[in-house]
This record gives sequence, C-alpha cells and structure tokens, in this order.
Amino acid sequence: MKISRRKVVVLGMSAVSASLLPLNLLAQADGQSAEDIVKEFTGGANIGSGDIMLTTPEIAENGNTVPISVESKKAIAIKILALGNPGPDVVTFKFGPLSATRSASTRIRLRKTQDVLAIAKLEDGSFIQDIQKVKVTIGGCGG
Repeated sequence: MKISRRKVVVLGMSAVSASLLPLNLLAQADGQSAEDIVKEFTGGANIGSGDIMLTTPEIAENGNTVPISVESKKAIAIKILALGNPGPDVVTFKFGPLSATRSASTRIRLRKTQDVLAIAKLEDGSFIQDIQKVKVTIGGCGG
C-alpha cells in the first residue's frame, strides 16, 4: 500500500481537528435527555422531597457564570442538572462517610432561563430533590 504525502497531511489534519473538539460536544453525542440521566442516577427509584437545599440566584445577569450551592446532611451523592441546556448533566458531587460537611458550591453555565435540579442520594438509598428556576438575562451556552 502506497501512502502519498497528501493522504498523510489529510489524516494529520483530521486527527488535529478531532482533538480540538470540546469534550462536552463529544459527551453530548450520545443524546441523553434529562430524564435518561435522572433514571440512570436513581435506577428508576421514586424521588421525594426533604433535607436538600439548592441555592441559586433568582436572576443571573450573565449565564456564563451562575453561582450555585447545594447541601444535604445525609447525602452520599448529589447530581446537578440544568434542564434547559443542550447537555443537562452538569456535575455530580460525592461525599464519603468522613465528610465534614455534605455541601458543595460551584459556578455553572446556563443557556437560557431554566430550572436547575439537584437530586441527592441518601445514605439509606432513597432519593430527594430540590428545583430552582433561574432567570438568565444574557445567555451563556450559545444563547
């Protein structure tokens, strides 16, 4: 098999361009919806309400950096979803038995005005949720 210089250049450029794709685009290629992500996290279990507090701003002036925090005293894992984003799965925080606090905070990107959902898996295997609406005045994810 004879490989020309043109084929080498084309293959090299293809490899470079594929490596420059943002990882979130590659992750979104599977097309998981928010319902699928929730079902995968909970295993299809019922989700109640209770000892979980999601704190978000009521109005975010810039969707690129929206501060959020979440807390649950008995959580072993908390998943955050931005239901209006193209890729709704934002982050999953995991807590060990020796965690001093079971709370976390971060900044997330929101495409538009939408609901932010926090689901906590508790020590006994049950699930609870809290949901907050965030009004975005300037879009962050291409909006």
